[in-house]
Amino acid sequence: MELLIVTGMSGAGKTQALRNLEDIGYYCVDNLPPQLLAYLLDSDYESGMVREKTAVTVDIRSQVLLNRVDLIRAGLAEKGVETRILFLEAGDEAIRRRYKETRRLHPLIQHGKAQTLSEAIALEREQLQALKEMADVVIDTSNLQTKELRHCILNLFAPAGMETLNIEFVAFGFKYGILADADVVFDLRCLPNPYYDEKLRLMTGDDPEVRAYVMQGEDGPKLFEKLLDLLRFSIPLYRKEGKSRLVVGFGCTGGQHRSLAFAGMMQEALEKEYPGIQLICRDKDENRYEVSRR
Repeated sequence: MELLIVTGMSGAGKTQALRNLEDIGYYCVDNLPPQLLAYLLDSDYESGMVREKTAVTVDIRSQVLLNRVDLIRAGLAEKGVETRILFLEAGDEAIRRRYKETRRLHPLIQHGKAQTLSEAIALEREQLQALKEMADVVIDTSNLQTKELRHCILNLFAPAGMETLNIEFVAFGFKYGILADADVVFDLRCLPNPYYDEKLRLMTGDDPEVRAYVMQGEDGPKLFEKLLDLLRFSIPLYRKEGKSRLVVGFGCTGGQHRSLAFAGMMQEALEKEYPGIQLICRDKDENRYEVSRR
C-alpha cells in the first residue's frame, strides 16, 4: 500500500496536484491532520476497502508533521505502508502573485503568526526546510502553468501506459435538447434518416441495417472519414492541453439512428488507439438502450 504526502509552500499548487492524482486512481484527502493518517488507513482495512494508493495534502498548519514526520513514517512502515513525500516549491514572487490573484490570506497570517505576506512566506519557508530535505520528489511550480504541473504529476506518478484522458462518445437527439457538457458536437441530420423507413424505425444505430442505410451512397462514408480524421488529429491535442475528460457528441433528430450509428462506428474505428472510449446513448429508451464499453 502506498501513501503519498503532498506538502510544500502555501500557494505552490498542492490542491491542483491532488486533483491530478485523483484522476490517475489515488484516493485523495485534502488537508488531513497528520495524526489522522494511521486512522485513515486502518479504517480502510477494517471496512474491507483497501486502497492501494492514497494521497493526502498537509500544510504548514500541521505542526505534528513538521515535528514527528520520521515517527509517522516509521509507524506506517510497520503497517506495510510505503510513504513518499511530494514537496511543491515556488519562489516568493510567484507566491505573492498568486495570493494577490486569489485574494486569500496566508494561513500563518490567519493564525496570527505573521503580519505581512512577506513575513509569512519567509517563516513558512524556514519551517518547511527540514521537510523539503526529506522529500522524495520536489517540484518548483514558479513558472509552471496548470497543464504543465499536470504533466509533471502524471509523468511521475501515473502507471506506465495508463490513458489519462477519458473519452465519451454520446449519441443524442436535438429534439430533446443540445448536449450541454459536450466539448465537440457533430450534427448528423444532413444524412438519410432511417426513421422514415418503416422496417428500420424500431431499430437502432447498433443494427447493421441502420448503419448500412446511413452509410449509403458517397456522403455518409466521406463524412465519416473526415470526422474520424478530425478526431485522430484533435484528441492528442486535448491530451497535450491537460484535459482529463473529452465528451464528443453525435446528434441527430431523435438520437437513436444516425447519431448512435456514427458514435458506435467511430468507437470501433478508434478502439485500438483509445481502448477506453465509452459509448453512451443519452436519450435512451430504458428497455432498449444501455451504456456500453467495448
